[in-house]
Amino acid sequence: MSVNKNLQASPRGEALGPDHTARRACLGVFAASALLAVACARAQAAAEPLPVFVSLLPQKQVVERIGGDAVKVDVLVLPGQSPATYDPTPQQMVALAKAAVYFRIGVPFENTWVPKIQQAHPKLTIVDTRQGITLQPMGGHDHDHDHGAKPQAGAASKAPVNLDPHIWTSPPLVKQQAATVRDALIALRPAERARFEAGYARYAAELDALDADLRRLLAGKAQRRFMVFHPAWGYLASAYGLEQLPIEVEGKEPSPQALARIIDRAKAEGIRVIFVQKQFSRTAAEQVARAIGGEVLAIDPLAEDFVGNTREVARALASALR
Repeated sequence: MSVNKNLQASPRGEALGPDHTARRACLGVFAASALLAVACARAQAAAEPLPVFVSLLPQKQVVERIGGDAVKVDVLVLPGQSPATYDPTPQQMVALAKAAVYFRIGVPFENTWVPKIQQAHPKLTIVDTRQGITLQPMGGHDHDHDHGAKPQAGAASKAPVNLDPHIWTSPPLVKQQAATVRDALIALRPAERARFEAGYARYAAELDALDADLRRLLAGKAQRRFMVFHPAWGYLASAYGLEQLPIEVEGKEPSPQALARIIDRAKAEGIRVIFVQKQFSRTAAEQVARAIGGEVLAIDPLAEDFVGNTREVARALASALR
């Protein structure tokens, strides 16, 4: 009895014809194609920049220096806007749904909006770049900010400490934040570890050079105090042995009595420059400058180019200090 060589036996001993063999081959091709499509999709996703959100413009430089072409960074608080009163736009809230990570930094608007962002986008990774950093109290001075009010008898002698959020103004602290960013990016995209580590190493060297420049610029100054309207420079001052004397605290302009004391303090310290920033009124600063025969000079803690801007701020401080 002859046997057809095109027939195969099934597991149950039944003969299988060429049609079944062809179908099985097709299924194998389809399965391989599906696996190839999945692999291609994953490779394409890995090749696309990682969508990142940050709160402030100075953070953008940090993430971009570390991530390079592997990240695409969007900023919530744009030029001319205040981190204290900012509200994200509807378009930004929609865009956050596509982000892989949001790097918060501790500015006031986050207190209200981070819980809302978490609720709206539960899969979004939120990284707090303050981790590992010891926060210091907001810069203060010896004039009161109760607009002339006197403490009540028996009132608590110690008010709650208001911590300073401006950790992005100090090169050593920015280097620490950069390490946090590096680690978060590696966790999100491990295949890019070498790129992120190299980007961090280059940026850390840039920050070390900036730190050395600031130490050189600000060394040898007998005068170590400078006057500002808004106390945004406390961490920079602490890093280089300086002290900021703010005109306002917690967004409040001084009372007439407090303003008189500020003027007396500025005269006693030999201060001739009052530093302001564009997000705040210049009125009180200009009053002080007129009274002491000085000038008002704008410096910006929210500039995008952290390295270049901080070097310019240090030059302005070095020129003002004697």
